[in-house]
Amino acid sequence: MARIDLSNIKHAYDAADTDESKFALRHVNQAFEHGGAYALLGPSGCGKTTLLNIISGLVHPTHGRVRIDGNDVTDLPTEKRNIAQVFQFPVIYDTMTVRQNLEFPLRNRGVSSADIKRRVDHVIAMTGLGPLAKLRARGLSADEKQKVSLGRGLVREDVSAVLFDEPLTVIDPEVKWTLRTQLRELQRQSGMTMIYVTHDQTEALTFASSVVVMHEGQVVQVGTPKDLFERPAHTFVGYFIGSPGMNVLPTKVEGANMKLGEYSAALPWAPRLKPTAKLELGVRPEFVKLAGEGIPVSIERVEDVGRHRIVRTRMQGLAVTAILPEREELPASPHVVFDPEGVHLYADGWRVEFTGGRAP
Repeated sequence: MARIDLSNIKHAYDAADTDESKFALRHVNQAFEHGGAYALLGPSGCGKTTLLNIISGLVHPTHGRVRIDGNDVTDLPTEKRNIAQVFQFPVIYDTMTVRQNLEFPLRNRGVSSADIKRRVDHVIAMTGLGPLAKLRARGLSADEKQKVSLGRGLVREDVSAVLFDEPLTVIDPEVKWTLRTQLRELQRQSGMTMIYVTHDQTEALTFASSVVVMHEGQVVQVGTPKDLFERPAHTFVGYFIGSPGMNVLPTKVEGANMKLGEYSAALPWAPRLKPTAKLELGVRPEFVKLAGEGIPVSIERVEDVGRHRIVRTRMQGLAVTAILPEREELPASPHVVFDPEGVHLYADGWRVEFTGGRAP
């Protein structure tokens, strides 16, 4: 296991591009602690795979440094970093059997036969590859090949970290949950530092103890699944995490009140905000209540998802989503009320923090 530190990482794939707003990565400063289970979460194109490849050495950053256990490895090739990487699509040897594929990384490092058997047997059991162990890889299905690739990444015990780049994309959905659970359990048992790239919030929130949310080449929040849900640091986090995502509505601040049309929420104090700041109210659908009083809305549609209903409404021209318990009746004259515990204020996309009872 290892600690990985990224210091002011910036990267442009076009060396001639000097406009940092177009960089694949912009000012990333991030620490991955010893033995942590991390997820890099974000939509396609946000920079998460680029960041993973910079850690492994497949990509050299335009600017910034990479350190593993305090040692600067920015200019070292991949093979000198002692990192295992599992890619989105399987990387295996078709002419070898499944067992031989798993043995290969260990034989290359001169591991004893007894230790090779112990490690390979463990990985085969974990990934359910037992019935396929003697088969040549060329005859396997895509998800079976990816299981072998996953096993190759996990078979070494001496690696500093294991990096996963959307490794379950080609895996059958029914198998994904089992493999993800086994991966997390292996991480707990081994104490390996693991970094898992995904665009799937379910994968990220169930695998990682700490989720790194990325947006447009930047890290916008790092936290536990609970942190990301209850206190989104950025409007993107609120929108991206949760199903459905957070309602984000334009608002105004007057003194110590946040106003949205007829709705007014008291703030802990009158915040000092830039006059030019774009102000928004954020509230998750779980904190939007449908009632007979409040702000009048029109109901556009209701989606029954079994355990509850998702109610899509329109309020003063703005879309507002609420979650209604399965057995609760829709009011005849619908209004919405926001639970103050779930209301957040954002300035230029970033959450305005209120702590200590005094203005910051």
